[in-house]
Amino acid sequence: MAMNNNETQILYKKDLEIEQNDIKSSLASVYAALKEKGYNPVNQIVGYIMSGDPNYITSYNNARNIMTKIERDEILEEFVSNYFEMNFKI
Repeated sequence: MAMNNNETQILYKKDLEIEQNDIKSSLASVYAALKEKGYNPVNQIVGYIMSGDPNYITSYNNARNIMTKIERDEILEEFVSNYFEMNFKI
């Protein structure tokens, strides 16, 4: 059964939304782990993004492993996208 172009685009968009939800939930669990261990999650995540050094992220609750499975550019895309959505209603 052949798919037309519109069906392909819809499937791609759905896959992208699932991926973004996975990134959001992963970042939320990393944030929570950092907070539970007494770290400043924003500072630690920024340090990781800037340097690529996974030691900025605690290994507590598997946070380091979760974070290193996400590309740093994908993390930045998620943050920038959310920033604009929240502040500029885009």
